[in-house]
Amino acid sequence: MRKRIINQEPQNVAPVDQRWLDLQSLAQVELTSEDAANPIEAALVPSTGLGWRAAQAGEQTICLLFDELQVVRRIQLLFHEDQHARTQEFVLRWSPDGGQSYREIVRQQYNFSPPAVTREFEDYAVDLAGVTTLELRIVPDVSGGDARASLAQLRIA
Repeated sequence: MRKRIINQEPQNVAPVDQRWLDLQSLAQVELTSEDAANPIEAALVPSTGLGWRAAQAGEQTICLLFDELQVVRRIQLLFHEDQHARTQEFVLRWSPDGGQSYREIVRQQYNFSPPAVTREFEDYAVDLAGVTTLELRIVPDVSGGDARASLAQLRIA
């Protein structure tokens, strides 16, 4: 017998066997800037700090260049801002050919309004095969203010 239960909210539960990629050993990172006190490793390697922060204001790019082709099933991003109210935008893209061409995964804007809204957590289920490059572009303030981009955490499975 086949059955289906309807009118039930889906459960957003992370799989127990979720295996996050060891980005430190699988990829090289290129980025447009970095505050020495908040290096990119703090966002990519679990339990190593408070995250990455740009050295200057304006649009920033973080690019993961994988040593070998990767299959990507899940991407988590955590942004944190507890000082300035602003609208931030990010674009997440991937490349199958070493950055010669890109395919957009998501483009999103959201508002930080400290002290009430200081975090933005994104969790994407994807089905990407043959990933050579993953690129995150952050516009920290779409109105052109002097906010600096930051990223508390980036995890990929």
